[in-house]
This record gives sequence, C-alpha cells and structure tokens, in this order.
Amino acid sequence: MAEKKTMLTYEGLKRLEDELQELKVVRRKDVAAKIKEARSQGDLSENAEYDAAKEEQAEIEARIGLIEKMLRNAEVIDEDDLDADSISIGSKATVLDVEYNEEFEYLIVGSTEADPLGGRISNESPLGMALLDKRVGDNVSVDAPDGVIKYKILKIA
Repeated sequence: MAEKKTMLTYEGLKRLEDELQELKVVRRKDVAAKIKEARSQGDLSENAEYDAAKEEQAEIEARIGLIEKMLRNAEVIDEDDLDADSISIGSKATVLDVEYNEEFEYLIVGSTEADPLGGRISNESPLGMALLDKRVGDNVSVDAPDGVIKYKILKIA
C-alpha cells in the first residue's frame, strides 16, 4: 500500500527540515547528556531524572521518525504553478461569511502545516475541501457543529 503524500509548501518543507536538524544535532546531544548525568547518580531503578530523560529521548526519536517519513513522502507545492483562477493547495483565498458579513483570509495548506488560528487551513478540513477548485464569486456551504456556514469567495491570490 502506498503511503499518503505529505503536501507541503516550500516554507513548510524548510520548517520541517530545520526541526529535524535541531532534533538530530542539538536535542539528541542534550538528552544524551541528561542520561549520562542521571546514570552517574547511581541506582537507576529509583532515578526519576533517568526515567524522564529516557522518556524525552523516546519522544525525540519518535518525532525524528515521523518527520523523516513526512519528508520521504513530501510533495512540495510550487506556488508558481498554481492556477490563479481557482483555489488549490498553496492558494490564499479571501472569503465572506455571508451570515455575519465578515471577511476571512485563508492559506490552503497540507494537513501537516495547518494552523487555523494563524489563517492556514488544511485541504482536508471541511472548509478547505469545500474551497478547493472554486473560483471568485462562487458560494460554498460548510457543515459545522452549529449548522451550515455559507461563504462567498471574494479573492484568490
């Protein structure tokens, strides 16, 4: 079975590569030093610092594995190749909440880069899916816990 592609912008790719570098070069060394220090304190069976350092080490290694998997399966969106007439991953869309007459601007990104409070929504989110392939002037409806929310697409960048 083929692994799921990780959709990334160039910015998201750089952020993941930087995090991986930080984890491998800095954090691994830090946790190794913590483990060494805890070992020097004697009996490991009752050493909370040793247990905490080993747990931190496991978390770091798990994150490294996850990032490496994402990078292996990464598909980088070339923003120069985007169709400016319709919304796709990498597009910035300005939409109007029809009910409240409020404008929002969203950057459509892959799920690993999503930050809804920062205006970056996943192509897999209900709103992201509803916006994909739509054009300026189109209306979309999104099922939300409080009911259906209607948006009108004002601008695509």
